Amino acid sequence: MFVLRAKLVASTSSAFSRCILGASLLLVSLSAQAYTPAGAVDLRCEYLVNPLGLDAPRPRLSWRLDDNRRGARQQAYQLVVGTDSLSVSQGKGAVWNPGKIASDQQLVTYAGQALRPFTKYFWRVQVWNGGNAPASRVASFETGLMTMKNWQGTWISDTRDVALRPAPYFRKGFGVAKKVKSARAYIAAAGLYELFLNGQRIGNHRLDPMYTRFDRRTLYVTYDVTSYLKAGQNAVGVLLGNGWYNHQSTAVWYFHEAPWRNRPTFCLDLRVTYTDGSVETVTSGIDWKTSLGPLVFNSIYTAEHYDARLEQTGWNTAGFDDTKWKPVMNRAAPSQNIVAQVMHPIRNVESIPAKTIKKLNDTTYVFDLGRNIAGVSQLRVQGPAGTALRLKHGERVYADGRVDQSNIDVHYRPTDKRDPFQTDVFTLSGKGEETFMPSFNYKGFQYVEVTSSQPVALTTGSLTGYFMHSDVPAVGQVSSSNPTLNKIWQATNNSYLSNLFGYPTDCPQREKNGWTGDAHIAVETGLYNFDGITVYEKWLADHRDEQQPNGVLPSIIPSNGWGYEWGNGPDWTSTIALIPWNIYLFYGDTKLLADCYGNLKRYVDHIHEQSPTNLTSWGLGDWVPVKSKSPVELTSSTYYYTDALILAKAAKVLGKTADYTYYAALAEKIRAAINAKYLNRETAQYGNGVQTELSVPLYWGVVPPELKSRVADNLARRVAADNYHLDVGLLGTKAILSALSENGHADLAYRVAAQETFPSWGWWIVNGATTLYENWPIDAKSDISMNHIMFGEIGAWLYKGLGGIRPDPLQPGFKNTLLTPHFVAGLDHFEASHASPYGLIRSAWQKIAGSISYKVTVPPNATATLLLPVASGQQVYEAGKRLDSASPYIRLVKSTPGLYQYHLAAGSYELAIR
Repeated sequence: MFVLRAKLVASTSSAFSRCILGASLLLVSLSAQAYTPAGAVDLRCEYLVNPLGLDAPRPRLSWRLDDNRRGARQQAYQLVVGTDSLSVSQGKGAVWNPGKIASDQQLVTYAGQALRPFTKYFWRVQVWNGGNAPASRVASFETGLMTMKNWQGTWISDTRDVALRPAPYFRKGFGVAKKVKSARAYIAAAGLYELFLNGQRIGNHRLDPMYTRFDRRTLYVTYDVTSYLKAGQNAVGVLLGNGWYNHQSTAVWYFHEAPWRNRPTFCLDLRVTYTDGSVETVTSGIDWKTSLGPLVFNSIYTAEHYDARLEQTGWNTAGFDDTKWKPVMNRAAPSQNIVAQVMHPIRNVESIPAKTIKKLNDTTYVFDLGRNIAGVSQLRVQGPAGTALRLKHGERVYADGRVDQSNIDVHYRPTDKRDPFQTDVFTLSGKGEETFMPSFNYKGFQYVEVTSSQPVALTTGSLTGYFMHSDVPAVGQVSSSNPTLNKIWQATNNSYLSNLFGYPTDCPQREKNGWTGDAHIAVETGLYNFDGITVYEKWLADHRDEQQPNGVLPSIIPSNGWGYEWGNGPDWTSTIALIPWNIYLFYGDTKLLADCYGNLKRYVDHIHEQSPTNLTSWGLGDWVPVKSKSPVELTSSTYYYTDALILAKAAKVLGKTADYTYYAALAEKIRAAINAKYLNRETAQYGNGVQTELSVPLYWGVVPPELKSRVADNLARRVAADNYHLDVGLLGTKAILSALSENGHADLAYRVAAQETFPSWGWWIVNGATTLYENWPIDAKSDISMNHIMFGEIGAWLYKGLGGIRPDPLQPGFKNTLLTPHFVAGLDHFEASHASPYGLIRSAWQKIAGSISYKVTVPPNATATLLLPVASGQQVYEAGKRLDSASPYIRLVKSTPGLYQYHLAAGSYELAIR
């Protein structure tokens, strides 16, 4: 999948032709004939560019076709894999060379010789697409340890005292006597770490390794450290943080009682390969030394305390005197499953200078970043030694200007005053200007109140915020003529990223928990906008770690054991079905479906065993509704139906015929039971006919086909009766807009989506929101985090409901795109773009003097099915000519009153409806 880090733009092929060749159709035709396809580009292994440290014995290789001709299609490919880059560049692969394969496949699982650990492999792909396309550039992937038996280092720590507050520092000196060819550092940790070589911090990741169920799976990270080594004496240093492993802060989820809890520990192998072919490994062991230092407290949940007076300059360099440091102690590995972390890491992705500063008195300042983020603040300050500064972070302020945390600290249960919530403490050394930024914590905030024990001078430039999150590349863009709608899209993305830290969370301040319900509601929003597969694959491995033998999953994942007894059920923990299925739809990759198939089967079987009537009340229901409550049995049973249906579909995809037959029949039984109890066939109403009761069955396909239009009309009337505003909670927001737009009421769906009065997304925006909130009333007394993703489905609906971009389940991964744009009343233009595994998909429309201009791009080696709404008396034109079935690239399949269906080959098109 190629990615967009800046604004997505339209295909330039048409502009290119106009600029270079002019308007002559003959010259355009000649240009098309002379065009040389660029071949395969954007080579990825395991969805990463030239990754290091893979454990996968059969990694996935993918590429994209760079060919902007209409009808561009890959006819064949040839992969070459080897350990010599020159040979591979010449088309010779000693490791895998299966020859030319007649296929349009662009995602291939490696099937060559068994991969060796610690080995760099090079690969390229040659494609045939109707022209003399050159071979791709050579890409690479490098294996890591691959199995636990290849580790040489020992797990070490400084103590077993979980109550000890200061963080441990570790160091070891070593010599390099020969010329280095390459060097790799492999480090696993229970807790968090920062790695240093010769005084330099290695890499730009934050909060490594990612959070897992530590006693069942522990992650290691690989770094290329070749350039950090020098001839002669060197030193390696490690700083450990608590993370979720040693949770010293106390809150209602009891992470301080986690079964894995211990003092942080790590294992390191620094593998040095010399130019003479010899290999030397510097390992963690009892020859290391340890000391406490200036990081006197750290909590992933609350904050960090740093006393600069305790700094030991040069502690991670070769010349440092460590005679006062203590010996380390050996520790057992936290789990027997140490595996590679293969995913987009957390980074400080964006720096945000303070927008304003307000001085309350000589020792109190309040900074405003101007937007709500997840991350940390960095303070630059000068003052006398011993001056203590407290940096209190929050999302809002009181009338007197001070930071108000009352909306986010409600679940914190401190045992004393030493660990204030979201409040860093920085004690100055007195040595000129000093800088502080936490290493092992992040917060949710817009405002920072800085108080000092004695007066200091601060300016707006003294504080910078850093927006932290899993650095997933952007793959989507939305723009429209409605500024509020554009801001809703931006706020939704801000909240999605604010809640992506190696696993999806609910909020970055009050909880930081991997709430399953929030995550499956927002999965399409995430995948339309960001290349998130690596994070979701890791998180579904967390699901497999957490599932009980009977199939039950906890409501938060990872979990210390909390959540098996409350908050779970199909309306929340359907993540085990919905996320693998959506990954399949968006990427066309069956691996996650296959990996989770047994887990999903156990999960559905458990609900079936507990539900003799084929209905279930297991779940939380439509969480935080505006006013109307819907039966939990209706919504939970609908998700149970969806899970069973996805299981049946997965069985069919994976070739499990008997399972497909069984679970398809089970899904139909559940559907029938729901309709028998809740559907009034005479009135076409579900339950009391409130928005969630009608939209959830519509969206998830429970409604009998013959009644869909009547149920949708009832929903439309219900929305009108609610003054065209929302009356739904979490589950209803997933369904309401699509239930309308997919069933003949797109104008009404847009009217609801674009509202700017309470209750609505726009209500938040016009009141200054830069992220999504947890509750519809801004002045709610509870459940009022101001950076929550649970109402984030609107971000996906913009692509589906207005741009009309949807993956085709029969040709997933956008091999065929289903395009159903809606030219809604009240909106003059709209554009959505998505960088799919095949390339850019664009759907853009504009109203011009009673006509519609519709621009669409279908990526190479892909097709699209376009359903175009056409009013009575209008026709569809391209380049001034009426479209008919004779066009070789855009073919009319059928037409019905008000709707034309076309089949589009790859390419860019500009259509007019008039």
